Amino acid sequence: MQCCHCQGLDTFFSEKAARRELKAYRKKGPTKSTRRLLESLSSTCEGRSLLDIGGGIGAIQHELMAHGASGVTNVDASTAYLKVVQEEAERRGYEDRAKYLLGDFVDLAAELEDADIVTLDRVLCCYPDMKRLVGLSSARARNLYCLVYPRPTWYMKFFPPIVNAYFRLRKNPFRVFLHRTEDVNAVVEQSGLNHRSTELSGVWQIVLYSRTATAQ
Repeated sequence: MQCCHCQGLDTFFSEKAARRELKAYRKKGPTKSTRRLLESLSSTCEGRSLLDIGGGIGAIQHELMAHGASGVTNVDASTAYLKVVQEEAERRGYEDRAKYLLGDFVDLAAELEDADIVTLDRVLCCYPDMKRLVGLSSARARNLYCLVYPRPTWYMKFFPPIVNAYFRLRKNPFRVFLHRTEDVNAVVEQSGLNHRSTELSGVWQIVLYSRTATAQ
């Protein structure tokens, strides 16, 4: 994890924040947008492998492993979140079927095997090079590819400049980004995946792609 952006991310996503999120997850379950994503995957994950990129406290992997997923590879640039998700996996008893890698997925992609399901939940808005991230991650999906990222509405366009000004004041190189839906779709389609469904949840869009379903 050499890039300044990833170093800033590691600073911003602290262990204190991770444990606070884990406590909320244990009490209330996944956030609404993540829950909507899981509703699309839970019935089809049995016996399938998962690659969870930037999975935070691991809500997706915890839930899918509980529904019969065969194993998970978790790649995260946050030291603190990776530590917390491993502890939770041990508590849930599936640590022997989980693999954890610390670093920038784009740098690690060549070392990773394909997975049946690939998920990026609220990750695109935290990464500067959408084309490389989406291109490399979608290429790793054998069956399903799932994204949760902000809707590029007119009012959301004001969000990145305001948040990034805060990070500049704090001298943190981490930045947030807003990507056009059509640009993301174009990169995913280049990997041979078809759009399957899109659901909306507040400012978020939950988009599912498949290698077998006809585009809708």
